[in-house]
Amino acid sequence: MFALQTASSAIKGAIQLGIGYTVGNLTSKPDRDVLMQDFYVVESVFLPSEGSNLTPAHHYPDFRFKTYAPLAFRYFRELFGIKPDDYLYSLCNEPLIELSNPGASGSLFFVTSDDEFIIKTVQHKEAEFLQKLLPGYYMNLNQNPRTLLPKFYGLYCMQSGGINIRIVVMNNVLPRSMRMHFTYDLKGSTYKRRASRKEREKSNPTFKDLDFLQDMHEGLYFDTETYNALMKTLQRDCRVLESFKIMDYSLLLGIHILDHCLKEKEEDTAQNAPDAKRPGMQKVLYSTAMESIQGPGKSGDGIITENPDTMGGIPAKSHRGEKLLLFMGIIDILQSYRLMKKLEHSWKALVYDGDTVSVHRPSFYADRFLKFMNSRVFKKIQALKASPSKKRCNSIAALKATSQEIVSSISQEWKDEKRDLLTEGQSFSSLDEEALGSRHRPDLVPSTPSLFEAASLTTTISSSSLYVNEQYPHDRTTLYSNR
Repeated sequence: MFALQTASSAIKGAIQLGIGYTVGNLTSKPDRDVLMQDFYVVESVFLPSEGSNLTPAHHYPDFRFKTYAPLAFRYFRELFGIKPDDYLYSLCNEPLIELSNPGASGSLFFVTSDDEFIIKTVQHKEAEFLQKLLPGYYMNLNQNPRTLLPKFYGLYCMQSGGINIRIVVMNNVLPRSMRMHFTYDLKGSTYKRRASRKEREKSNPTFKDLDFLQDMHEGLYFDTETYNALMKTLQRDCRVLESFKIMDYSLLLGIHILDHCLKEKEEDTAQNAPDAKRPGMQKVLYSTAMESIQGPGKSGDGIITENPDTMGGIPAKSHRGEKLLLFMGIIDILQSYRLMKKLEHSWKALVYDGDTVSVHRPSFYADRFLKFMNSRVFKKIQALKASPSKKRCNSIAALKATSQEIVSSISQEWKDEKRDLLTEGQSFSSLDEEALGSRHRPDLVPSTPSLFEAASLTTTISSSSLYVNEQYPHDRTTLYSNR
């Protein structure tokens, strides 16, 4: 790539110069609705080193700068609350900061000094695919701007000496002002999904799926509302990608451990603090992880506003109970399931298990990705566990209340049965008197109960006496005396 053969500073300077000219020139065009043909417009300008009537002079080699779908991307930037002056200030005011690339694509990554935007070099096929994707991307963002999918703010191409460098401007998923203690690139695949030895030797390595399963084998825990919002967002985004036949994407996950010492956090913040000279620094809408997963009716914006130290991270806990802040976003979505990918999956499936390789058909890839996130990475806290002392106090109070209810109910039953037994004793006495009286008056026949009544009466007496003998043996004397 030309990017690897040219000085990094020259590339960054030419990119900033080209973006500054095209965006500034776009402000003179009136606002209007985006039309279908706007997605396929390509504007080109030549910037010689000596300058011209329209372009400034510069100390870089002569180059041509192309802007793809300028009106469409202007609409995208407006949708996310990015003003032209803020966009230019972020991209062109300070030198871009180059980042290390953990992927195998060979792309270069730059971040703006205020931490807002990422500039990534892309291949010709990826740039072409993004341009074809723009109408559907426009429709999806209109329906739901809260998404974990990449937010594209511009697509450009710099030509110099017969070499093309295509770049895309996106949202920054991992803020540099918040230290990431762990960073993972997760695809839901296990085939060769472990960070290389070279990657592990870096100061801030990016680990992969097998590393996550080893380090965070119990997963990451959320409260019910956050978990449901996160999974709903992931499901919706994966279905969108599947409809465009996109696959081989990843979830970039940054983990900040809040329980680590505050001094370390303050030192990192002081070293990586954004530009303090800029008054009233703007914040891109829906750019943080918390904003991306929350619906309109939730209080995500209030949380971020009230506590800026979280930088919009999603609160979570590890299996060890550590308090975490998570930063995440879906990346590398410019991979279409074309013939080369089909061939790549076919020969990998012959050598290895076809379901474990990362290159797969889009529908299966989306299902496997969601299953991995749902079952291995993100988990829901079922219930808040009370401390043992609180459990003991609650159980004792409940036991006391239950015992009081039982005693009161038993005593009431005993009083009722005692009254019934006394009544039955009196009926027996009157029956005996009636029988004795019949001896003196043979013309009277004693009124004996029917067979059914006698049987039921006998059963009542026997069961009542049995209950009394078992439950209240100390009241036998009183019962017999009453009888």
